Amino acid sequence: MALTKEQIKTDYPLVTYNYRVDIDGASFSFSKVTGLDLSFETITYKESFAAGGKVGPNIMYMPGQIQPVNITLEKGFVKGKSIPAFYEWINDIELNRIDKKDIVVHLLDETGSTIVSWKVIDAFPTKLTAPSFDASSNEVALESMELMAFRVTMEEA
Repeated sequence: MALTKEQIKTDYPLVTYNYRVDIDGASFSFSKVTGLDLSFETITYKESFAAGGKVGPNIMYMPGQIQPVNITLEKGFVKGKSIPAFYEWINDIELNRIDKKDIVVHLLDETGSTIVSWKVIDAFPTKLTAPSFDASSNEVALESMELMAFRVTMEEA
């Protein structure tokens, strides 16, 4: 039996190529976004004896502080649009000005509506990579920017 459009819409996973990235309210197109991770450091606590008279070492693992988020945004190099937007942002760090921005990655359905979004809080650039050059290639010139942020939150629409 064939599945209906509604069954496909509710039971099938969404595709990862249909997304939008907003940086400080402005929308950008990126070919790849990676690193939307939420993790905590782990603290190891070792006791020489355990409670209740149990003999021997007792090892406990506890969650620690939240780890910083490292995300990478990759996009095709576009004349007149790429350099001002990202170069100026990372160049401000050299002048000892840190402009932290919130970034929202929206996963979209087939109509372009947000299904779920990830908000990267207080992001700032740490690395801007120019395209790789190869005279024997016909690939698109890709630039990437690495960012560090405080944390990632997730919100369903």
